[in-house]
Amino acid sequence: MIQLKDLTLGYGRRILLDNVSARIPEGQLVALLGRNGTGKSTLLRAMMGLEKPQSGEIILQEKNVASLKPERLARNISFVTTDKVRIANLRCEDVVALGRAPYTNWLGQLQGEDLKRVDNAMRLVGMSGYADKTMDKMSDGECQRIMIARALAQDTPVILLDEPTAFLDLPNRYELCLLLKRLAQEENKCIVFSTHDLDIALSICDFIMLIDNPHLYALPTSEMVASGHIERLFHNESITFDAQEMKVRIK
Repeated sequence: MIQLKDLTLGYGRRILLDNVSARIPEGQLVALLGRNGTGKSTLLRAMMGLEKPQSGEIILQEKNVASLKPERLARNISFVTTDKVRIANLRCEDVVALGRAPYTNWLGQLQGEDLKRVDNAMRLVGMSGYADKTMDKMSDGECQRIMIARALAQDTPVILLDEPTAFLDLPNRYELCLLLKRLAQEENKCIVFSTHDLDIALSICDFIMLIDNPHLYALPTSEMVASGHIERLFHNESITFDAQEMKVRIK
């Protein structure tokens, strides 16, 4: 679904990723891990075509992301940022409807198919009853579900999320990640999200991408645990793994 080919990312002389390659599968939930400042957000932005690589390519649907026009890109990949969104004067249904922008005419008019997509997206995230509510009166978890619904309404095969659990408590983090996994499997989406929650990533996600500057490791979760890459990267935090239960233990 997404392929990184000899990709180098960085700022000036600072190299975050150096000549890395990886293939990210569809129909799976993928966690992007790494220490603070290692380039997780930069990599997600590069996948969105918002950050220009120093060299190499990001291939989406067999096309170089850099060569895609904005409308074509918007029909293939959607992005949920880490920012808290609080829109006081816009109903949740209208926020989700913004995801249909790549498909509407120049007036932004929604057709019958667009309305069906919006309704279905809200149903998939369990927010159908919130259509007429405004996000300024909702919890962080509820708002995050609305933003995921907007991405679903955009109807892209790839969804990227930058730390979607950052402002949630632990039960809501698990609930949101379980929702993402269900959407990846049932809707056959490639869903990639950055996170610092190792335990959630290893217990829920199908695939792990790990940034250890300037390297990137991309493996199925069980293989990533067995490789020892995560334990080496986070060794200062005394992390150990139960390989059978796929659990993280921090001493």
